[in-house]
Parts: sequence; C-alpha cells; structure tokens
Amino acid sequence: MTFSTQVKPISYLESHAAAIVKNVTDSGEPMLITQNGEAKLNVMDVRSYEQHEETLALLKVLAMGNRDIEHG
Repeated sequence: MTFSTQVKPISYLESHAAAIVKNVTDSGEPMLITQNGEAKLNVMDVRSYEQHEETLALLKVLAMGNRDIEHG
C-alpha cells in the first residue's frame, strides 16, 4: 500500500467529501489526509477496514500459537 498518490489536505476533505467517499470506495485505496503538512487521518472504505481487522486478528492468533509452541 502506498499513500503517494492518495494524499490530500484537510481543506480538500472539507470541500470534496462525497468525491472522496466515491474514490476510496471504488479504488479500495486509503487516502491520507494532512493538516499543516502533517499526516493526521487515514480514510478507508469499510470493506478494506474489515479485511485489515481480520488480518490483524489472524496475525494475533498466529503469534499466540507461536508463543505456545515456544513455551511447550
């Protein structure tokens, strides 16, 4: 995942919210919102967020299993 093409200032978010929703939903790519030149917000569609959370949950289960194996 790269944010290089999906970086917008907060003023863009304020004035183009509907377009951002469509763009992020259609592309599945997150958008990074900046404020005063600093990254502040990551906007992603719900499907991508759910997949991200499922992946994290699976990684946590795998890490727990590895710890169990290490401790016998």
